Amino acid sequence: MNKFYYNDEQESYDAIVVGTGISGGWAAKELCENGLKTLVLERGRMVKHIEDYETANMDPWDFPNAGEPTKADLEKQPKQNRTGYTTNAASKMWFVNDLEHPYNEVKRFDWMRGYHVGGRSLQWGRQSYRWSDIDFTANQREGIAVDWPVRYKDIAPWYEKVENYIGVSGEALNLPQLPDSNFLPMMELNCVEQHVREKVAEHFDGRVITAGRTAHITGTKEFEGRSKCQFRNRCIRGCPFGAYFSSLSSTLPAAERTGNMTLRPDSIVHEVIYDPDTKRATGVKVIDRVTKEAHEFKAKVIFLCASAIASTSILMQSKSDRFPNGMGNDSDQLGRNIMDHHLGVGASGKFDGFDDKYYKGRKPSGVYIPRFRNLGGDSDRKDYKRGFGYQGGASRGNWEDMVAEMSHGKSLKEAILKPGGWTMGIGGFGEVLPYEDNRMTLDYDKKDQWGLPTVTFDAEFKENEWNMRKDMQESAIEMLEKAGLRDVQGYDRPGALGLGIHEMGTARMGRSRKTSVLNGNNQIHDVPNVYVTDGAFMTSASCVNPSLTYMAFTARAANHAAQELKKGNI
Repeated sequence: MNKFYYNDEQESYDAIVVGTGISGGWAAKELCENGLKTLVLERGRMVKHIEDYETANMDPWDFPNAGEPTKADLEKQPKQNRTGYTTNAASKMWFVNDLEHPYNEVKRFDWMRGYHVGGRSLQWGRQSYRWSDIDFTANQREGIAVDWPVRYKDIAPWYEKVENYIGVSGEALNLPQLPDSNFLPMMELNCVEQHVREKVAEHFDGRVITAGRTAHITGTKEFEGRSKCQFRNRCIRGCPFGAYFSSLSSTLPAAERTGNMTLRPDSIVHEVIYDPDTKRATGVKVIDRVTKEAHEFKAKVIFLCASAIASTSILMQSKSDRFPNGMGNDSDQLGRNIMDHHLGVGASGKFDGFDDKYYKGRKPSGVYIPRFRNLGGDSDRKDYKRGFGYQGGASRGNWEDMVAEMSHGKSLKEAILKPGGWTMGIGGFGEVLPYEDNRMTLDYDKKDQWGLPTVTFDAEFKENEWNMRKDMQESAIEMLEKAGLRDVQGYDRPGALGLGIHEMGTARMGRSRKTSVLNGNNQIHDVPNVYVTDGAFMTSASCVNPSLTYMAFTARAANHAAQELKKGNI
């Protein structure tokens, strides 16, 4: 990917894609493969697959200070370092400097950002789960927020398309709340995980322990430019094998192969330009990250894929006579309904036995326990709505290493200790409801170094989430005890919104322009040539990792845009 324009050699394109992560990569691939000349804009630096994974092959002893963050590292991230996730020496290059990229908090919000080509597709936990109609109909059924304008049948073929392309390892379960995917061979459970699986099935009707459904290549199926997982569990450093899906190893190269993509890093998009005569967007305004020069690029269709917070920030700044409060904001829903998943609650314990057993390699995924609450009958609860799943694993070491969102920030010394006894833990991932007053706004008095307003967060967990957490801990303790673990201890470390790294909902889909920003095809209701396909479009959150859903909706929207352009409708 070496095709850049830094001096406006070309000003007009068929399509512009803002962002190069999970969603942006898919938008670029689908638009380019549909024949559209596409400009892909990334606010961060260029990163090249394999070549720029500078720590991918380093061992613990190769890092100064055993990989522990220095005082200078911590001072650069006064907010992000609260998470224990972003200052690890092996992966700190993927996370921005808070001082250079400030944001504001009315209430704590952990906003973890990676500004570079590939975005957070280089850092994600790779857990890949389909939604079901239980998720798509929940708002309507319970009178929460607004109804989704789509159903599972609308998205199912796009899930299939994405899964076949990225590769998802897992096990078919035939559960209505967690539809099966097209799976590559699942990552095997170790002996303790298999034992606990059997005991949970014996004691709890309807509860299943399976392997995490993970976007890693396993088995013999071939994927262009990628090879299968080597079980190194160094994924967050960047995978030189391309074994886990990232836009950098997969969708962006596919877009480039068409000859239709122009990739321009160091390009901070801050406004979508609106033409009141045509009632369409005509392009975007860009500030060069390095030179701070201003540019404008024109296109027939625009895809915002910069993340739930960044895409909405762009729309908020896109003011005109028609949209004085931000493009598409007639409903006053822009920036509202921030969601994430709440985590940091569960249980762990020790297991006596299997002392003669170990496991080969470092499995980059643990176990998954699908949702079993509020699915009807005896599973229903009166004290909270929706549900949760668990991720976790068993090991002769630190079980939290099995969960991507929990495994970083630990002392690297722990990773090289001799095996002790077996431990197992499971941590819950719970659904957060959409609340109008959980929101982000822009502060025009506090601007960043490019003269752009900074984001302010005012969002928190509410009664539904707190009540759910009690059950998440109690159920985890009960399952591990029934499975024969000893010294089982529950824990609850709630942190704040953002810690799940699944920001959603700031420009939601809906059936009415009066109560939503986007329609069922991810288009702004009254600016149909602007599509938003990152986490911003989410109308509710489910309890599963959302990236597979972003990819499916993005592929669907990009193909819709290509067809609408051919028909002359946008």
